[in-house]
Amino acid sequence: MKNHPVLYSYRRCPYAMRARMAIVCSGVQVEQREIVFWDKPEPMLQASPKGTVPVLVLPDNSVIDESRDIMFWALQQNKQVAEELLPASNELQEQVNAWIDRNDNEFKEWLDKYKYADRFPENTQQYYRQQGESFLKEVEETLGNRGYLVEDKLSVADMALFPFIRQFVNVDKSWFAEADCPQIKNWLSQRLESPVFKAVMKNRPVWQEGHLPLWVDEPSLSTKNEFTAKSLGINYGK
Repeated sequence: MKNHPVLYSYRRCPYAMRARMAIVCSGVQVEQREIVFWDKPEPMLQASPKGTVPVLVLPDNSVIDESRDIMFWALQQNKQVAEELLPASNELQEQVNAWIDRNDNEFKEWLDKYKYADRFPENTQQYYRQQGESFLKEVEETLGNRGYLVEDKLSVADMALFPFIRQFVNVDKSWFAEADCPQIKNWLSQRLESPVFKAVMKNRPVWQEGHLPLWVDEPSLSTKNEFTAKSLGINYGK
């Protein structure tokens, strides 16, 4: 049994990305085990047989394998961070859940079809983009009113949706450059330049049995070689 939580993650997965960002914000020390989908580690599958990331295994061996639940768990570990990022009332909680529900159950479908349009030949890529754009228009309007998705400050809702909107606009950067959505562009730019996002997007080696722990937040490490060296207990000189 580990005396610290363990997160199974995949760098580019938006669900895993938002879980990692919440963990970094919380300041909780969590081991990150990077996986590849074509060779999933047995300990992860034993913890969560559905085989998707993120998966958080707590020291008592209880498992949280939904990214929204991991986010809320992480933020609740730090009272100050919870007060800053979690909704303070039932009404705000409903707004947060509504945004995340629509993102995960509606927008994500169009994102996948837009990004992988060749797998869904029944419609064009432009059609799938237009379906996703209807959701982006609501996000644009909301950001125009207050700068963030809930209230007038950064919240867990912004953190939860950002990786998916980032992925959507990256499908065709030339389209996004011409798109009339200044609020989303500004909001995305702020999120992309945030230290939290940069912290969770560092390139890491795939976890192997016997590796020493690599934490979700490793401020002293930058390159994959440095992460690899630490996982192997090697002193990697800079």
